[in-house]
Amino acid sequence: MEKRGPIFEKIYHDYLRQMQSLDFREISRRLNLTLEGEELIVPFFHRTYRVSKQGIVVEEGDAPIYAECVVLAKYILLTPKEPPPCFSQWWTFKDFRDAAPFAGAFHNNVEKAIARNFSVRIKELEMACRAMGGMVPDDMSLSYELVQRFHALPTMDMLLVFNDVDEEFPAEARVLFPDNASHYLDMECLAISGWLLADYLYLQAGGTHYTIM
Repeated sequence: MEKRGPIFEKIYHDYLRQMQSLDFREISRRLNLTLEGEELIVPFFHRTYRVSKQGIVVEEGDAPIYAECVVLAKYILLTPKEPPPCFSQWWTFKDFRDAAPFAGAFHNNVEKAIARNFSVRIKELEMACRAMGGMVPDDMSLSYELVQRFHALPTMDMLLVFNDVDEEFPAEARVLFPDNASHYLDMECLAISGWLLADYLYLQAGGTHYTIM
């Protein structure tokens, strides 16, 4: 993990400590993950990570940043004991019951950031989405200029909808989650996942740095 100071290191190692008692074989079954030896193979957006009780690493490329480690650790630690309800509809972040403490930051760091970064750059946004594995849903008709679905995690997709700036309105972005997403991640990690998506798209389109930790 990229070093971010003693507080972050302490939290990260606390997550690893909590994992020690987990049955990774059972978790792999519940989350539809591959288990190789003592490592869970977890696809997260456009990269693959190896999660073990000793640490989290990227299968190829740079070391994971702290935010990625948080989401992946909590994804494993919060594995549902019973099958969650099936996905039935897309929700905005603020639709979730416990989202209120994070809703303002989510709007600013995710939706407003995507709108700002890609205003009058919808073609660049489309290319960034494709590089991230984004797909146009074939079972949906929404009145947005761009609609992209991402396989964020094996049990959770995310949806980006975007309208570019025009004569009357500024650019607008919305990031949506399946209505059962809170069974897999808590609100903080859902917010982090959205922020990571915004950063990944920004970096794919020529950005130079993460804005999240």
